[in-house]
Amino acid sequence: MPRKIVHYPHPALRHKSKPVKTIDKELHLNIGEMKELMYQAKGLGLAAPQVALPFQLLVMNVTGDPQQPECEEVFLNPRIVERKDYITAEEGCLSFPGLYQDIRRAQTIKVQAYNLKGQLVEKVVNDLEARAWQHEIDHLNGVLFIDMMGPVSRLMARSSVKNFEKIFREAQAKGEIPPDLEIEKLLAGIESK
Repeated sequence: MPRKIVHYPHPALRHKSKPVKTIDKELHLNIGEMKELMYQAKGLGLAAPQVALPFQLLVMNVTGDPQQPECEEVFLNPRIVERKDYITAEEGCLSFPGLYQDIRRAQTIKVQAYNLKGQLVEKVVNDLEARAWQHEIDHLNGVLFIDMMGPVSRLMARSSVKNFEKIFREAQAKGEIPPDLEIEKLLAGIESK
């Protein structure tokens, strides 16, 4: 079954990801699907939990342009090792389509991650790219951008968030999405492979 971007409150979005231990054909296939979904949704990045994969994997192209594949990046087991200067700017999320709010993030960060050759990469990124990294790494830890909103933004987003919950629960009631417990078992099964 082809992967799709899951929407809040899908349990995969709160599931803490496990490190990627093997770079194999299946991982490459998942990465290809994730890139395709990211571009279809007009996103700049996509974390594995957003497609119900419980692994520390993210794809990114901060240009958002599929015609610029040289800007595509794939990272495994990423982590932020340094944060500098903070700035508030508008942010959205592919798991909350249409919802945008101001989020405070570090303007400059230093990140470490593994590339698809298994090599450790370290880089310093700023502004939009730094924001994208922080957003996607949060996903790997089960943290969502609604958790990062200040009190005013949270209040402004409340009805949208409630609507996402309503739509999700209605889809579950119709049998279009499995119950939460079943999803948790599926995630545990994927992790144990």
